[in-house]
Amino acid sequence: MSTSFLQVILFLLAGIASIIVLTVRFRVHPFFALLIACFVTGLGIQLGVPEILNLMKAGFGDIMSKLAIIIVLGTTIGVLLEKNGSTQVMAAYILRVVGQKRSSLAIAITGFIVGLPIFCDSGYIVLNGINKSLVRRTGIAVATMSVSLGAGLYAVHCLLPPHPGATAAASTLGVDFGKLILCGILIAIPAMLIGHAWAVYAGRKTQTANVINKEEEESETGERPSVFRAFLPVIVPILLMAVKSVMGLEHTEGGLAKAFNIAGDPSIALAAGVLLAILTGKNDKHTLSANLSSSVEKAGGILVIIGAGGAFGAVLSATNIGGHFGETLDMKTLGIWFPFLLTCIIKTAQGSSTVAIVTASSIILPLLPALGLDSENGRILAVLSMGAGSMMISHTNDAYFWVISKFSDIDIKTMLRVHSMASVWMGLITMTVVYILSFFMK
Repeated sequence: MSTSFLQVILFLLAGIASIIVLTVRFRVHPFFALLIACFVTGLGIQLGVPEILNLMKAGFGDIMSKLAIIIVLGTTIGVLLEKNGSTQVMAAYILRVVGQKRSSLAIAITGFIVGLPIFCDSGYIVLNGINKSLVRRTGIAVATMSVSLGAGLYAVHCLLPPHPGATAAASTLGVDFGKLILCGILIAIPAMLIGHAWAVYAGRKTQTANVINKEEEESETGERPSVFRAFLPVIVPILLMAVKSVMGLEHTEGGLAKAFNIAGDPSIALAAGVLLAILTGKNDKHTLSANLSSSVEKAGGILVIIGAGGAFGAVLSATNIGGHFGETLDMKTLGIWFPFLLTCIIKTAQGSSTVAIVTASSIILPLLPALGLDSENGRILAVLSMGAGSMMISHTNDAYFWVISKFSDIDIKTMLRVHSMASVWMGLITMTVVYILSFFMK
């Protein structure tokens, strides 16, 4: 099979366009739109139907193996905390600390901090209950609050170890993790701020939430958990995952280290959060059973979309877009911008920031001398440049896009205008900062 660069680009765009048209114009469920897009792109680049099906199954299974348990457990925490009143307690506390006018910035900063040790997907799920309560209390547009939270989590996810994309790229290029984390945090701050700023600007034109109605107001006068007990199911999973990630306990000897290594696994940590959420509220067996069933049903609808997105990503990965792009352009004229552009195209095409960075880093490694980046600082800049590229463009083939959309009940058209454009601004601002930084790190 031999396909030209133009043919690959045309059918990549055709696949992405089919998703957008089917979901926005014809209201087709995203699951079916993504499956149709697999065949539009796959057949267009001359893949056989059996090969397309195998890629779809592999992509679906791969993303399910990584996210399914996390999403179900995270959803359960959110549902339980919402039902027992913990989210209202947390929302009230945050508002007392930061003030109502700065709620969207506060939730963005919260996402930034929480996102340091955990994936943006699971971080969003854990914090979604707090976000919803803040939306109801403040009346701020759902899109503004949700995309602000998403931007805080997304900024660190794309740029910093221990997140898998940045970790893999740092390992491939031989980058010092300590320096990368220091530079990455500094660069992630403006990324988070610009994402929040766009959410505030674009979110003003979307539907605003109703401030808590009389029935909800009365419900909050009843018995509620303390602030400490309300936050505990959120804080404990984050701390467990942070200890494992920050201290690198996988290869550490000793019983205590092994215990934290097991407890810090996202699935175990979130399971601990579920248990604490159950103990926080007063649940009889019927109420608990109903809440757990509701959690699984809610997660199921999200998982089928995310799985279909993984299937589409697998088909798009078969196009070898990175190799085509690398053969088409002159490396010397692009320098630090080439890792950014390469990762951006791979990310936009197949949806996963992690896959985009991992794929790009393997292409960039032999090109470092030609790009003028074959030095200690140059390699750090290359990883940060790829991190910036992996931010954009988050759209309908990105699992994170659907996590935000479905957990916050934001329609696709609004998501494209607010979240997707926020990811564009985040990527551009991050790359601009990296470019400026390159003048001081030569």
